[in-house]
Amino acid sequence: MKNSLSRILLIVSGLFIIASGISYLGGNISATGLFLIAAFIVMAIAVRGFPKFKGFSYTLWIFTAVIASMFYPQYFISAGGFQLKNLIVPLLQIIMFGMGSQMSFKDFAGVIKMPKGVFVGVFSHYMIMPLVGFCIAGLFKFPPEISAGIILIGCVPSGLASNVMSFLAKANLALAVTVGAISTLLSPIMTPLLMKWLGGQYIEVKFWSMMLDILNMIILPIVAGFIFNLFSKGKETWKSITLQLVSYTVIILLTTLVYAKLKDSGFLAFCVQFAKSMGWFFFLPMIGAKVLSYFIIGKDKYMERILSLISMVGIALIVTIITASGRESLLKVGALLLVTSLLHNIAGYTLGYSLSWLVGMPEKDRRTIAFEVGMQNGGLASGLALQMGKVATVGLAPAIFGPLMNITGSVLANFWRGKPVDGEQEDKLSQIISIN
Repeated sequence: MKNSLSRILLIVSGLFIIASGISYLGGNISATGLFLIAAFIVMAIAVRGFPKFKGFSYTLWIFTAVIASMFYPQYFISAGGFQLKNLIVPLLQIIMFGMGSQMSFKDFAGVIKMPKGVFVGVFSHYMIMPLVGFCIAGLFKFPPEISAGIILIGCVPSGLASNVMSFLAKANLALAVTVGAISTLLSPIMTPLLMKWLGGQYIEVKFWSMMLDILNMIILPIVAGFIFNLFSKGKETWKSITLQLVSYTVIILLTTLVYAKLKDSGFLAFCVQFAKSMGWFFFLPMIGAKVLSYFIIGKDKYMERILSLISMVGIALIVTIITASGRESLLKVGALLLVTSLLHNIAGYTLGYSLSWLVGMPEKDRRTIAFEVGMQNGGLASGLALQMGKVATVGLAPAIFGPLMNITGSVLANFWRGKPVDGEQEDKLSQIISIN
């Protein structure tokens, strides 16, 4: 029944697409946009009825948001005099908090258990993607700020999406989580360093300013998420809790030191900033975890769904706002930028897989490294573009790369899911033999 309804919805979606084409030929651009938006909304709902294509639903919602912002940008630039681009950083912080709340210190155990895989993954990520981005920017002769955006998307860490794809592909999820976490922790140093080295010829890159932006947008919200997770579940020993809280305090302290250096502030200003950061990113999540645990006790999955939904909506809003802001530039270079983003993404998968194969890693780990290299934290790149004051130009490549990598990642994950590695095939064979 559900499958039949989905088929009907796909037919309806196709009719909407035909209607959009007729409207376009008739010169009614506004109606074209409405029909396309309707088509993608219906399609996003329809694919959920097919298990193999269910994973594309969110990507289709992203496309819906992009189409809406391209046809009706005026609704996504400002509201009542408030510039909607100012929402990008808070939304990113909320997304990163949600990511941190699903993680703990145990996610870093892979450094000890799988040192080779973690090293290859992190090294490949920060070597391959920045250099490929640099080569693409040089070959295709985009305007300087567009080129800088291509390099920027290559210099940021991997995001949560790569972990999801490793899970879908039945790859090494533990390795994926650890590589993603380590690349994120290294990003305050690696991203501005690589960006200054490779992208400095296109735009001015302020190392300490970019480092502080990453710490504020990524690291501190993740720390807040860690603390929330620590106190909401209450499964750690007092020794473990103390060790973690001391570590998080040191991270907040180091961030405040970077702030003091950048702002050239005195001791009093330093103390005030440290107190603010401790309040927002240390004590508030601690209190919030205790309060929510009291009211939603034993409902961890419910909380996870809420945080996941907030993260997905946040990403969609970020993409929409950036697309609307950079609409004019996108109309000029959109098609070519789409091609180069696809090239950048596929090169990451291919080179990540190939390098891990060359060093003798097992098939599961190769798949993991492919995703961790080829998929980037587009939200961070967008946030950094905003902080530079160039979201309409530098932010375009991240806005395109994000939705695109979800499509290619889903296709690759589903392909690998249907091709189990040798160990899995042996397990299935042994099960069949034992049954017979």
